[in-house]
Amino acid sequence: LRDNRIELVRASWHELSISVSDVSLSDEGQYTCSLFTMPVKTSKAFLTVLGVPEKPQITGFTSPVMEGERMQLTCKTSGSKPAADIRWFKNDKEVKDVKYLKEEDANRKTFTVSSTLDFLADRNDDGAVVSCRVDHESLNSTPQIAMQVLEIHYTPLVKIISSNSWPEEGQSIILTCESKGKPVPEPVLWTKDGGELPDPERMVVNGRVLSISFLNKTDNGTYRCEAKNPIGRNSTEYVLIVHDVFNTLLPTTVIPSLTTATVTTTVALTTSTTTSATAISTR
Repeated sequence: LRDNRIELVRASWHELSISVSDVSLSDEGQYTCSLFTMPVKTSKAFLTVLGVPEKPQITGFTSPVMEGERMQLTCKTSGSKPAADIRWFKNDKEVKDVKYLKEEDANRKTFTVSSTLDFLADRNDDGAVVSCRVDHESLNSTPQIAMQVLEIHYTPLVKIISSNSWPEEGQSIILTCESKGKPVPEPVLWTKDGGELPDPERMVVNGRVLSISFLNKTDNGTYRCEAKNPIGRNSTEYVLIVHDVFNTLLPTTVIPSLTTATVTTTVALTTSTTTSATAISTR
């Protein structure tokens, strides 16, 4: 062996040891130790050199991505021997439905492996961390990881929240329009029955909040909140019904007072005298 990277470590009648520094793929092969006796005795060993995969890279992502568009992210690593294993994760949850490709490098000793993650962009994926993990026996159980944070743009999602579930005449109500989108939606637009708010003195808009004071039956109707951003617009409705004031009559309890009364009754008695006449006949 004639190589500056190979050094003699120990030499005795019982042992001959060498070290190889900066190991390369060309060092792979069969090594023979010979004992020059008569006859010569030899011992052989085959050295396998692992190809360490390069740090992976994720390609195919363009920011931002519109909701509903198809995304194809590809993770690739070269120089592994044997071929490395690639796994995909989204927010630490493994994604199984992926495509895997293995190709020989130009030296015909190592491999380039790639994997493609194909999915439709969804608003729930906004801010999600997609990671590509490369496992290989040369990495000593410490995988190489490449990460990509997703940015998804989507139309606003709108919801109206009411402060009063049973509004009555004379009361107030606050309607809050919650809108979530990316980019952040512009200030919302409030309308009533398809037109402008009819009573701006009682119907006050402050940002996303509509406050109506001193409710009456003319306030009945459909209130619409609309939000928009550069991607699109969305709206939702709230039907307001003002109820009559509900009066509750308290039951009346009559407590009789104790009264002692003396009643005098006068009865008029009439005495009748009856006279009986006896007729005597004289002959």
